[in-house]
Amino acid sequence: MLDERRIEVDKVGVKNVKYPICVLDKRQGFQQTVATIDMFVNLPHNFKGTHMSRFLEILHENQSTINIKSFPHILLEMKRRLNAQSAHLRVEFPYFIKKEAPVSRSEGYMEYLCAFKGSMDASDRMTEFTVAVSVPIHTLCPCSKEISTAGAHNQRGVARVEVKFKRFFWIEDLIEIIEESASSGLYSVLKREDEKFVTERSYNNPKFVEDVARDIAIALYEKDNFTWFTIEVENFESIHAHNAYAFIERTKEGGES
Repeated sequence: MLDERRIEVDKVGVKNVKYPICVLDKRQGFQQTVATIDMFVNLPHNFKGTHMSRFLEILHENQSTINIKSFPHILLEMKRRLNAQSAHLRVEFPYFIKKEAPVSRSEGYMEYLCAFKGSMDASDRMTEFTVAVSVPIHTLCPCSKEISTAGAHNQRGVARVEVKFKRFFWIEDLIEIIEESASSGLYSVLKREDEKFVTERSYNNPKFVEDVARDIAIALYEKDNFTWFTIEVENFESIHAHNAYAFIERTKEGGES
């Protein structure tokens, strides 16, 4: 169908699609999960509407191969099948990693929320491609430790990191960087000896949200693969009626913002 109003639509498509997908797993090769997916293309001024069903057809055909390597192919297919000049794809999914407790070695799964986001222009160039991961963390307040004769307030938080990069990398490696920058990571299973270890480690490694953000930034600067990044750290304060927050965005030399 044709449209005579001569107004191009920048993005049109499907949003918040829940779909089973298969992603790469460093230990097991592949992992099944359920993603929330947004798929958009531009709509020329003379077209009345897009072909919504084609988005889902493309998604179904590629559900077993959604990863860092396959993103350009999926975007190119969206452009081709929908006669579009630009395409945009965002895939958000829970990712599970088996994690051992630090002393007892008891095993359990930790959940991390991950996202791939990419765009392709009329020349088939990737104008944007980022990977993001949200990691639950534990922090202990340096100020509380300094002024208290016994103990210090501590809390859970979340660190969200989004990166642009030159080469393939594993999500697990980025998660490790983030967890090592906090007072401690979190665990799904902790025995008494593990709780003692985590409590004492956090007490000996106090961090403000600013500290966590800066330490993640230093670690990312040391990795030449990452060209741009944002870091958000939010603490769910245990004794305050507010959350604590820190944000850093940097473009490394030679990178694109």
